[in-house]
Amino acid sequence: MTTVDIQVPDIGDFDEVGVIEILVQPGEQIAVEQSLITVESDKASMEIPSSHAGVLKALTVKLGDKVSKGSIIATLEVAAEAGQGAAAQTEAAPAAAAPDSATKAPETQVSPAQTAPTSVASSYAGSADLDCDVLVLGGGPGGYSAAFRAADLGLKVVIVERYATLGGVCLNVGCIPSKALLHVAAVMDEVQHLEMAGVKFGAPEVSIDQLRGHKEKVIAKLTGGLGQMAKMRKVTIVRGFGHFVGSHHLEVEETTGAGQDKTGSKKVVQFKNAIIAAGSQAVHLPFMPDDPRVVDSTGALALQGVPKKMLIVGGGIIGLEMGTVYSTLGARLDVVEMMDGLMQGADRDLVKVWQKMNQHRFDNVMLKTKTVGAQATPEGIKVQFEGLDGTQSEGTYDLVLQAVGRTPNGKKIGAEAAGVAVTDRGFIDVNIQMRTNVPHIFAIGDIVGQPMLAHKAVHEAHVAAEVIAGELQGNKELAAAAFNARVIPSVAYTDPEVAWVGLTEDQAKQQGINVKKGLFPWAASGRAIANGRDEGFTKLLFDEASHRILGGGIVGTHAGDMIGEIALAIEMGADSVDIGKTIHPHPTLGESIGMAAEVAHGSCTDVPPQRK
Repeated sequence: MTTVDIQVPDIGDFDEVGVIEILVQPGEQIAVEQSLITVESDKASMEIPSSHAGVLKALTVKLGDKVSKGSIIATLEVAAEAGQGAAAQTEAAPAAAAPDSATKAPETQVSPAQTAPTSVASSYAGSADLDCDVLVLGGGPGGYSAAFRAADLGLKVVIVERYATLGGVCLNVGCIPSKALLHVAAVMDEVQHLEMAGVKFGAPEVSIDQLRGHKEKVIAKLTGGLGQMAKMRKVTIVRGFGHFVGSHHLEVEETTGAGQDKTGSKKVVQFKNAIIAAGSQAVHLPFMPDDPRVVDSTGALALQGVPKKMLIVGGGIIGLEMGTVYSTLGARLDVVEMMDGLMQGADRDLVKVWQKMNQHRFDNVMLKTKTVGAQATPEGIKVQFEGLDGTQSEGTYDLVLQAVGRTPNGKKIGAEAAGVAVTDRGFIDVNIQMRTNVPHIFAIGDIVGQPMLAHKAVHEAHVAAEVIAGELQGNKELAAAAFNARVIPSVAYTDPEVAWVGLTEDQAKQQGINVKKGLFPWAASGRAIANGRDEGFTKLLFDEASHRILGGGIVGTHAGDMIGEIALAIEMGADSVDIGKTIHPHPTLGESIGMAAEVAHGSCTDVPPQRK
């Protein structure tokens, strides 16, 4: 083993930049091109990557330090042969530029993170049924966006999708159908709120069959539109399971029907470039019985009936959203979560508002508790629990929803035959251009890592398609495309909604970042009061020194519709004055963002005066 000093590469026209974020800690295994720190000048922010893979022995910078080209920021312990030529490689390593950076994205390939075992590509000697410039494996939001963008740029595209329609999990059995049901549930709950305003309706009569049909119509409208857009773009759709049989060939086992029934026929597609968008699948607990009363999110969305008693295994967003739907339809809920709180990732003050509004839905909220066993009985699914303190309990349920996360499909596509490296967990490492260790094969979406969100996948898809088109057509601007988003928003579409983006208060405390908080309570919002929904608030976090916004969160109705403004403010490097002096329409819920900025600035006149 030997040690390598990681230096700040050429950062453009900036003589000196400040360290605003530390992204790693000593002792961590570092991958090539993994970002170590974030630096910022008065005009730009960028991440500084590692030129080598190894174990981080020491960080030589801290928050607030000033660095310049050649400054040593870290020391890595690497294999002896990997340390040779370190200085030259460090000098050449580009920084991952943020959107407002004056530093351009790299015009040439950047080596992807080598955290997965490498594979030797197989050679394919057979004939091909189709050929294309770009093969896209997977037709979800990332996949079809990649295919359509590549086609719009003049490339010949084939997309391989196992289901009858494009849209993947999100449109068919995920984001879209769940929102259709959540909207119905929200209206049903809102009707009850109107009683306080003197408007009373009778008890709702719910036809599960008709509600299920409504959901299916929503899906059909969107997926049908995607099929038409594929035709308009002359994108060829091949239906079936795809797996690589070489570095430039993919074999497709064709499927038919409403599900994924194999026909026995096969096709081989020859490609110049490929984009892997194979997504992920729900995690199934090994001890859960194979029983129709045990479902994942797909099974829950099938809406076969309304149970009297329902267990949600996992206190994350997916489980709580589906719990909201079933509760409004009449189910009583239990939820079990191994962590010390529900909806992990969001600040606790946001979640606390949601919990207060939703405590009536739950009979039991079991935190710091594991699910350790389950049996199918005539009375229901009998489930055993064990607290982290050793206490044991059990319950019997009409429906059990497994919502304990998703696992990537990297191990199911024959990636090794193409020479693509896949981690033990099934992820595929990529660089900021979404390129794998095989230069002409790219990967996007759930399969490249967290967060597993459709809106992240779409932006990654555009990058991959543009890089491919740029390289095939000699367009340097397109070839330099890179995924360099500073933040990715998260939303729980519960009632009330919980949305957050960027740095959270919890993260700021953990990282020792001093922030100035601006919190505007919706109890002071005219629109929220008029709506009878003033339980929420909007919170913004600003860097105490620069006053630039670092993060924000909203809890309340339509929080997900408003979080985009905070994400834009972070991307643009706005400060409290920029946001506060932006005139928002009144009376709206959105103006709470401007008022939260005024609170941080000390100029808000819609809340009591702050103590000096």
